Amino acid sequence: MKQKVNSEQILNGNLIQAILMLSIPVVINSFLQTMYNLTDTYWLGRLGTEELAAINLVSPVQNVVINFGAGITVAGSVLISQYIGAKQEEDAKSMANHIFICAMFFSLVCASAMFFATPSIVTWLGAKDETFWYSKTYLQLVIIDMPFLYMVNMYVAIHQAQGDTFRPMLMNVLGITLNMLLDPLLIVVCKWGVAGAALATVTAKAVPAVFAFFLLHNRKNLIYLQLRKTKLEKEKLINIVRVGLPSAIGGSTSQFGFLLMSKNVFKYGTQAMAAYGIGNKVNGLISLPSNGVGSATAIIVGQNVGAEQLDRAKTGYKLARRMIVIFLLIGGFILSRDPISTAIVSIFSTDEAVIAMASEFLSIMAFWVFTNGVYNTTMGLFQGSGHTMVNMVVDVSRLWVFRFGTLFVCEELLHMGVRSIWYSVVISNGMAALVLFVVYLTGRWRIPIKKEVKKGEQHGF
Repeated sequence: MKQKVNSEQILNGNLIQAILMLSIPVVINSFLQTMYNLTDTYWLGRLGTEELAAINLVSPVQNVVINFGAGITVAGSVLISQYIGAKQEEDAKSMANHIFICAMFFSLVCASAMFFATPSIVTWLGAKDETFWYSKTYLQLVIIDMPFLYMVNMYVAIHQAQGDTFRPMLMNVLGITLNMLLDPLLIVVCKWGVAGAALATVTAKAVPAVFAFFLLHNRKNLIYLQLRKTKLEKEKLINIVRVGLPSAIGGSTSQFGFLLMSKNVFKYGTQAMAAYGIGNKVNGLISLPSNGVGSATAIIVGQNVGAEQLDRAKTGYKLARRMIVIFLLIGGFILSRDPISTAIVSIFSTDEAVIAMASEFLSIMAFWVFTNGVYNTTMGLFQGSGHTMVNMVVDVSRLWVFRFGTLFVCEELLHMGVRSIWYSVVISNGMAALVLFVVYLTGRWRIPIKKEVKKGEQHGF
């Protein structure tokens, strides 16, 4: 079976091949998702100003909720991978069932609460008249996709924990393709406006979710669901909360930080906002390999920690970090050259002022992008070893302490104007990477995390 081949590669095979095998599908999937986001933005732009403003107003609310719940699937990937590494397949299967039940319960409760709370939320955000009705319609419809989203996320988490990143990529490609087809059909052809945009999103999640549900029950898989036979165990539920809650808090809190960051940019005018948006989009593409290698690191570390092969886990992390840092150093240096950065941002704007600011922002970010390699792989190390509290503290500090602190110094003390935004991004990313690396040097990731053990057995997690 493919899962066993991947697990054998991770635990005993060539680690460079394992890193590439795991990270490439993640990078491809992330690239397709980025392309979808750009396409989605284009079709949403075909709506009126009021409709587009309404969607942009409530989207951050949806992101906060989704990122909080994502902590459950992070816990699933970590705990299942450690059980697999320890050759405790029955426990891995049981944990998958526990995670699935928790994820579905959370998504159903949260979706129901959000549906009824939407009018109050939209009013609190300040929407009035047509913007209120468009915002209310979009959020109430799009929040229905939460159970479907979590179904797909569970499929991804369970397969990635086994070292299979290829089939999750195919599952996401199905959803992305559906959304790209449905957006123009429902928004433009059917002229359903914001309701069409929301329904396109829900349908694109629902179809893959149906496939995911049946595939997760396939007994030919190493890990499959047996919900009727599952008896909830207190220890497993505690482990899910202990590992998942820090990721949930970190992800949702970061979304609030990004929201406030945009507010700080907007005070420099619409051109600065446009430049910031372009720079972030291009930086997202540059960072795809780093994110992919970070995900691969988490899987490799998780399984090897489960197998009590801490030295191999460390070797895998160091190899991944070295590979991606060298790649980003070379690529970042090339992209930071002014003629190249200017040519890239010119694709997205014809405004000379926007191009000048965006080019400068991109050059600065590209030159220092190698710090993302350290950040993502070290985050993967702590996630794979189950120390998600470290990741939460650093992730939250990256925005709320390092970024806003740097922004204050650059704006208020150094009077750097809009450049304060550019440097606050790269300096905060670099400081977060440095902090993570220092914590790694302390060996904290090696400290066993509390885990359920069978009677008469002891496993050093």
